This record gives sequence, structure tokens and C-alpha cells, in this order.
Amino acid sequence: MTEKKKTQLNILFSVIALFVCAGILFYVNNYTRPNFMLRTVMQLGSIYALVAVSMNLLNGFTGLFSLGQAGFMAIGAYTFAIFTIPVQSRSGVYYLYGVADWLANMQVPIWVGLVLAGLVAAILAAIIGAPVLRLKSDYFAIATLGFAEIVRIIVGSTPMNKITNGSLGLKLIPKFPNFYFPFIVVGICILIIALLIRSSYGRAFKAIREDEIAAEAMGINLANHKQLSFIISSFFAGVGGALMGMYLGAITSTTFNVTLTYNILLIVVIGGMGSITGSIISSFLIIAAREWWLRFLDMETFIGDFQVPLLKSGFRMVVFSLILMFVVLFFRRGIMGMKELNWNFILKRLGKKKNAGGESCE
Repeated sequence: MTEKKKTQLNILFSVIALFVCAGILFYVNNYTRPNFMLRTVMQLGSIYALVAVSMNLLNGFTGLFSLGQAGFMAIGAYTFAIFTIPVQSRSGVYYLYGVADWLANMQVPIWVGLVLAGLVAAILAAIIGAPVLRLKSDYFAIATLGFAEIVRIIVGSTPMNKITNGSLGLKLIPKFPNFYFPFIVVGICILIIALLIRSSYGRAFKAIREDEIAAEAMGINLANHKQLSFIISSFFAGVGGALMGMYLGAITSTTFNVTLTYNILLIVVIGGMGSITGSIISSFLIIAAREWWLRFLDMETFIGDFQVPLLKSGFRMVVFSLILMFVVLFFRRGIMGMKELNWNFILKRLGKKKNAGGESCE
């Protein structure tokens, strides 16, 4: 098969897959109950997918081990909430401390708020990136983790009462305008990241990951490319934080704690460091398993008068942890490793199975 035909088939399959996904979303939106768990899993999974892909850009593709994702999500969520909460509702939100004068009558559209959320996160990343990116390996991870904790403490502190509402947090954050909104935003953001990775900048990021000395010898400016990767990753983490704020409707400083960063890192590792599709698949699988499929394990179950042992609140997370251990043991490089789930990958897999089947018949 010629390269031209392969390209045409890839485009055709991609269009078909896009229509199938759109059909699934249409069906779920129009033919399921508003409180159906699948809707929650899909929306929350898409948000985690964006944040995981943004972390993978830094950790998997550039080789910089960062633990500051929750901090940039907090920045994005608070920025979005501060500028988009309806003016007429602000008195009910800032009822204890009052609101800053410059903020009292300020409100921007949702799309502008999302861009501002990403920009503020990116600007802060540029400011702290200059000194922090000089650190190596574990020290860089510790510094970014410390930054995330500093952000969480600052937004809940007393001097920020008139802006972030201090420890009370912010509520009445605008919800998604419709069911499709988060999927459209996440799809656009992940597409931009994917195009970036396929560009010359993406190749430079991968070169830095593989060998910094060799990359510098090839003429790649290490400092500039590391900072660029850090800023872009933070921008999309900020957008992800804004989407999380819209999904929850209310946020506090404890919403974006260290556990959130570890959950995102878990998704990236399970999906595969250096795989966009791996992070996306892992996001939906982990959210579905944790929030939906294993819920029955938290319910006390009786067969007649006999109570089934272990089935009670908290057992779900025990089983979930065991499943994760199993995946890590048998998939050391994650579900996808450093590969991408594309049509060439699928056709090669199918071809190998077909050949294996033919050989066994002989």
C-alpha cells in the first residue's frame, strides 16, 4: 500500500471515529438521565485527560519531573471563578469579607475566562520557571510540589479574603453551558498539544528527554525549550483547573491538594509516559473504575441473613489500589508505553494477530 493510500485511509478512519464519538455523546446527552453516572464519568474523565496530557508534555515528552500540576489548576480555577461569577451574585459569595472594589462589577464571558485562566497560570510558570528549571530531577519535583502548596495556602489566606474569599472559597461558578462544552474545549486543547509535539519544538522536547548533552550539541537551547514546555504545560493545566471549577460549581483551597497531583501522575504513569492517547485512555478507565464500576464494593450486601464480608465503605479503594498494582506489575511502561494509538498501530496489531493465526493453522 502506498503512503498516499495510507494517508487517505487514516483520514477516512479518523472521520468515521469522530462521527462515532459524536454519536455516542449525542445519545448520552439525549437518551440518558441527567444523574446517570456515565455522564459524570465522561465529563470528569475529559477534564482529567486534559490535565494528564499537559503533565505528560512536561514529564513524559520533555523529561522534567514536575509535581506542581494541582497548583496551576488552582490558579486557573480561581482566576476563572473570580472573573466569571455573575455580578449580581457576588454579594452572596463574598458575604463575610466583602469584595475588592475593582472586582465588584467585573464579569467576563466563559470563553474569555478560560483563556485568562490559562494565561495567568502560564505567566506564573514563566516567573517561577527561570530559577526552578535550573534544578535537576528530584529537586525540581520538590520545588514544583512546594510551589503548589504555596499557591494553595495563599489563595486561602486572610490577605486574599476580598479576592479569593479566603478559606470560604468561591461558589456560584458558572456551570457548563451544555453537555458538549467540556469535550469541545478539551478536544481543542489536546489537538493543539498533539500538533505541538509533532512540530520541531516537540522533537526538541524529546531530544532533551533522551539526552540533554546531545540535544545541546545539536544546537537546541535547553533553557528556552524547558521553559517553553513548562509554560505550555501550565497554561493547559490552568484551563483544566477552570473546567474543574465549572464542573464542581464551587472551589476552596483544599480542592487542589497534593492528592490531586498524585492522581494525575497516576493517570500519566498508567497510560504511559510519552503517550497522549495513553493518558486519555487511562483517564477515562481510572475515573470509570473509581467512580462507577467499583461502587458496589462500598455497599453492604446480604444474602438472606448472611452479610457478605468485606463489602462496606472503603473497600472500593482497596480493590482499586490492587488493580493499579496489577497493572503496574504487568505493564511496566503503562498501557501504551511511548506509543500512540493511531490507525497504523491498530492495523499493525491486527496484521500480527492474523499472521500468528495463519502460522498456527499450518
